[in-house]
Amino acid sequence: MEHGTTPGGTAGGTGRTGEPRMNATERDGAKVSTGTTVDAAGETVGIPELVIISGMSGAGRSTAAKCLEDLGWFVVDNLPPALIPTMVDLGARSQGNVARIAVVVDVRGRRFFDNLRESLADLEAKKVKRRVIFLEASDDALVRRFESVRRPHPLQGSGRIVDGIAAERDLLRELRGDADLVIDTSSLNVHELRAKLDAQFAGEEEPELRATVMSFGYKYGLPVDADLVVDCRFLPNPHWVPELRPFTGLNEEVSGYVFNQPGAKEFLDRYTELLQLIAAGYRREGKRYVTIAVGCTGGKHRSVAMSEKLAHRLVSEGVETVVVHRDMGRE
Repeated sequence: MEHGTTPGGTAGGTGRTGEPRMNATERDGAKVSTGTTVDAAGETVGIPELVIISGMSGAGRSTAAKCLEDLGWFVVDNLPPALIPTMVDLGARSQGNVARIAVVVDVRGRRFFDNLRESLADLEAKKVKRRVIFLEASDDALVRRFESVRRPHPLQGSGRIVDGIAAERDLLRELRGDADLVIDTSSLNVHELRAKLDAQFAGEEEPELRATVMSFGYKYGLPVDADLVVDCRFLPNPHWVPELRPFTGLNEEVSGYVFNQPGAKEFLDRYTELLQLIAAGYRREGKRYVTIAVGCTGGKHRSVAMSEKLAHRLVSEGVETVVVHRDMGRE
């Protein structure tokens, strides 16, 4: 479930285009243009934005592609990775009609992965603004999804579904580590995944850094897509206060109880300062998304209250922020 602070099919070779959009982003102190350049023949061309959608089979790549198509992106499904630079070149010569391209990449073999790595290096050399979305899900969730549609995993061969999942996870490990945005869809339905992507891509102007602050309960497991994790279990638990137990950290009395405890306000202040330092480094490295997981025992009281306050601090620092309370209401 998503809540709170928010300042703000496809077929191979077909898709819908949005209005031309020319902007620039700063990376390592230099302007990386997504506007126009001039080719060898002296012709002015526009360099389109590029999003590469990849991840685990069954994790929601098709849903992500349809969402971006609805937002006006030109979507190409199952494009061989070696052809991505060619697709970008064609978009650059479309006279602004293809300003944003989303490519769904299905990496099912080591050669495909090598081609993708070569294509990404080529795009980097050409200073093409690109982002990689990696869709993730737990083994249990993926097994349930494949069993529900009665289809084998594309890499399982003569083995089991879990064998195919393990092979794909190992093959994609490096790509996942290099992704700009990792989304864990294990507990998301189609509408929640679309809402998460809308929050990241619907804006007309992309902010420097976008953050997701996610409260969670340790007893339900760590969020696999978290970049940073903080633990609020050093604070007294409102669960043991009978009059507060039925409520959540969104309740003013619960939040007041949490932040009246010794160390709570100091923790918020100091962690905000630390995030300012981290955010500056992320911007220098060109990282555009960060997921901050805030945990307590059950994900109902302390982590929810702390996540709300932390999100408001980030917004005040100019970071566009979405709050997700993963386990609230789960008990």
